[in-house]
This record gives sequence, structure tokens and C-alpha cells, in this order.
Amino acid sequence: MNWKFIFLMALAELPQTATAQSAEELAKQTANPISSLVSVPFQLNYDHGIGDGDGQQTYINIQPVIPFSISENWNVISRTILPVVDQSDFTDDFGSRSGLGNITQSLFFSPKEPTQGGLIWGVGPVFQIPTATDGIAPNQWGAGITGVALEQKNGWTVGMLANHIWSIGKTDQYGNSSKTFLQPFLAYTTPKATTFSLNTESTYDWESEEWSVPINMMVAQVVKIGGRPVQLVGGVRYWADSAEGGPDGWGARLAVTYLFPK
Repeated sequence: MNWKFIFLMALAELPQTATAQSAEELAKQTANPISSLVSVPFQLNYDHGIGDGDGQQTYINIQPVIPFSISENWNVISRTILPVVDQSDFTDDFGSRSGLGNITQSLFFSPKEPTQGGLIWGVGPVFQIPTATDGIAPNQWGAGITGVALEQKNGWTVGMLANHIWSIGKTDQYGNSSKTFLQPFLAYTTPKATTFSLNTESTYDWESEEWSVPINMMVAQVVKIGGRPVQLVGGVRYWADSAEGGPDGWGARLAVTYLFPK
């Protein structure tokens, strides 16, 4: 699979700085998971220390975010995550595998305007769609509830995204699954459309009673590539805790987010 080459080609064109005002506004919208902005991130992640300790995993999350207006006051925001995975050396006899993970599909029902206190929020269903190949993940259906709440003021974005997914199919083959995902996030956007962010993407597995807690530190910049606004992201993560056989130490993240303002 030549997905690494495809990702690098997205970075190949020399970026030109977007106009300051529009770029800053776009950067603030990208910090809001349920903004009324169509965006398509391609997020490259790398982790190591998996399995027996020598395992490595590199994956691209393809994460389109599409808002739909359903009434004068309400939007539905579709957030999709499709992992494209390459992994190796988890155990002596594991070898290498490449393929797809399961799709996570979230739908947030959200007011178009913040509350009087400035709170932006959304809530709705979340689904796990069994698209995993080559044993990348348990290939079973799941469903649950998701929600997000945040405030944006003076360049700062502070909030929390969360979901819980229960397995609803192939439990005889893969067993039951019950996982809670918590993503508190903090970001600051400068007038030059640079965003500094800190978050965790923590998962608690209720069946194994184990936490996975990566802490992500990232810097992002809105630029123009081929006349279209794009956000480029780079950063590192530290695994404060992980499930048995999970990643260890430091990892890395690069991302390209294509933006489609109205």
C-alpha cells in the first residue's frame, strides 16, 4: 500500500500564506469539532513499543466533517473517521499487516448559535461500522452516544468531546466491547492563524478495565495550497498510560486538513 507516498504528495506544493483575517477565522473554526465548516483532514500517526515491545504502527485517519442545516436553528454535523493502517512486529510471528480499521461515524445535533453564555454544544448517536480488514481490528458493529461542549473566547478554545460505544454484532466471535472515549482539548489561535493545542484522546475499556491515554501537543498553521485554504499540523504525543501490549513512550502526528469555507 503506497499511502505514505499519497500523504507526502499532499504536502508537495509550496504553500502561500492565506489572508490574515480569513485565515484566523478558519483556524478558529478548525478548533471547533462541530463548526459549520466542511473540512477533510488526513491525519498521519506513528506509535511504537507495541506488542512484545518492538511493534510499530503507522496509520492515516481520514476524517471528513460535513455540517447539514436541518432547520432555521439547528445543524447536524457528520464526523467520520476511517483509519488506514500499516503495522508490524507486534510479536515474533505477527509479521506485517496493512489495511483498514473500523469506521467511527458520529452525528451531532447542534444549535447554529452558541447559548447566551457562549457555550457551543452538540449531541447525537455514534456508530462503529465493521470495515476492518486483515485482522486490524475486531470487525463488528457498535453503537452508542456522543457529545461535545466547548467555548471560544479571545483566541482560546476549551472543551470536551466524548462518546461511548457498545458492540452489537459478532459477540460470539470477538466478545463484548464497551469503550468510553474522552477528548478534553485546549487550543489558542493567534492573529496569524497559528494554533497551539493540547489534548488527550483517552479510551477506557470496560471489559479489560484498562486505560489508553495519549497526550497530544500540536502546532497548526492555515495556508493556501493551489489557491485553497489548508491547515498543516505537526506534533508529538506521549503515552501516559496504555492497555497491555499497547504503545509506549513518544509518538508523532502530521496532518493536512483541506478546508471548504462557504
